[in-house]
Amino acid sequence: MYAIVDIAGQQFKVEAGQQVFVNRLASAEGDAVSFDKVLLVDEQGQVKVGAPYVEGVVVKATVLEHCKADKVIIFKKKRRKGYQKKNGHRQYLTKIQIDAIA
Repeated sequence: MYAIVDIAGQQFKVEAGQQVFVNRLASAEGDAVSFDKVLLVDEQGQVKVGAPYVEGVVVKATVLEHCKADKVIIFKKKRRKGYQKKNGHRQYLTKIQIDAIA
């Protein structure tokens, strides 16, 4: 059984027991969170598609930790002009574990 869920503005295909990195959530570590924006549910071949969301289906998860992603280097250059600009960025993430799709 799997579901496609809208979490913090992004869509994820999740199954029970799976760990997912999502954009930073406002919950503390160890808190239980639930997501009701379920776009699609597949139960043993029976697919339910929402318009826009499937009603009565909730994905329950637990917040494991807050962390940062790997650094992304942004380098801009214009040739023959002497212009170089180097910048870096680390995205704030939250690691969650999917407990159940109910």
